[in-house]
Amino acid sequence: MKTGSPASPEPVAPRGLFVTGTGTGVGKTVVAASILAALTAAGHHVAAFKPAVSGLGEPDARWPADHVLLGAATGWQTPERVAPYTFEPAVSPHLAAEMEGVSIEPAILEGSFTRLASECEAVVLEGVGGLLVPLTLNPELTVLDLAKHWSLPAVVTTHPNLGTISDTRLTVDRLHAEGVEVLGVVISGWPAEPSPVQISNHQTLTALCDVPVYTLPVATPGALADAAAAAGLPAEAWTGLSSGLAAST
Repeated sequence: MKTGSPASPEPVAPRGLFVTGTGTGVGKTVVAASILAALTAAGHHVAAFKPAVSGLGEPDARWPADHVLLGAATGWQTPERVAPYTFEPAVSPHLAAEMEGVSIEPAILEGSFTRLASECEAVVLEGVGGLLVPLTLNPELTVLDLAKHWSLPAVVTTHPNLGTISDTRLTVDRLHAEGVEVLGVVISGWPAEPSPVQISNHQTLTALCDVPVYTLPVATPGALADAAAAAGLPAEAWTGLSSGLAAST
């Protein structure tokens, strides 16, 4: 285990997945919430976990805060149970914590996640920013470290526009190099009438990433399960769940 990652005698291997992205603002939370909403609509008792949420001082009028949206998608979680750390500045978590005089503690992340894992069928871990954005610097801890510690496969979120090919391939390649299974790529915010460049980007990613590529249409907070269905996201297969499986709580 990498120095600085959560310490435990035997790392748990909960059922679930890791939703990461190629950067900030590519739609990770929408993808994670759509997966959660689809699983909830199918009758599963699932949970969301995001180690830290920053930027609460600069809210987006179009969408709830990340931990609010994720909690609502599960149908039962309060925002506080989704994210153990929340910050006002719209900066990387390690800097936001420093600015607010807070220390992000791996033991708190471990405890919060494992409690959720014990209460539900699967946990969807959403990343913060891009794959390697640090939660702490000394020692370094990233959400990738957490996903590896909990043995979660990954879904990569990207955008449909210029720059997506390199960013997406780099993210997928790094996950593979780290021994993390990549279940698929989701192009979030796919327009009803994609441009020739966007269509080419989709075709190129499909040809080069060697994993399934999905397109999630532009969604609204109240129709996330519908968006996941329209995109054909195999949420149950990704989390190892099956239709009609009774909740474990």
